Amino acid sequence: MMTSKHSIPIVAIFICIGCGGQSPSPELGASTAALTVSKTFPSSDETSSRSGSLHVTKTCLDYTGLAGSFCTITTSNLKEIAIGSRVVYASAAGAASLDSDLVLYSRSHRRDTAFGHVKLDFSTGLGDVTFSGGTGRFIGFSASVVVKHLDGPNWSWDGTYRFSDRGEGDE
Repeated sequence: MMTSKHSIPIVAIFICIGCGGQSPSPELGASTAALTVSKTFPSSDETSSRSGSLHVTKTCLDYTGLAGSFCTITTSNLKEIAIGSRVVYASAAGAASLDSDLVLYSRSHRRDTAFGHVKLDFSTGLGDVTFSGGTGRFIGFSASVVVKHLDGPNWSWDGTYRFSDRGEGDE
């Protein structure tokens, strides 16, 4: 059976939108959606309409270390990443580290999601997160941040973000 090269990315978008703030389906996996959707939108190498420094803090009181658990954004200097937004991890943490795809679900607009990947070393409390693409207000979004343990369940993200120009017909 032949499918259009555009049908799979569109299906991935509807699946992600349908998650409605819930953890991605284990059968689909966040990485599948992230890779498929990010290929649909402009890359961060294209002309940027907006970029800058990104500073976020989050609490991981609800994070269990299992796939599908989440942390909650407590501060953000980027309006698209609203306080109360959730970062849901696709993979379980290992004994010494976390290497997982993730989805950032906006609290302010359920259709707004950003797709990323985290690598974190628990012994140092340091790591990095990269974002590439998303839906809604995160179309054309990319970011690279350093993760740092603050205290207790609290973590920070500090780095840079970029929104590439949106294509015709985007919101």
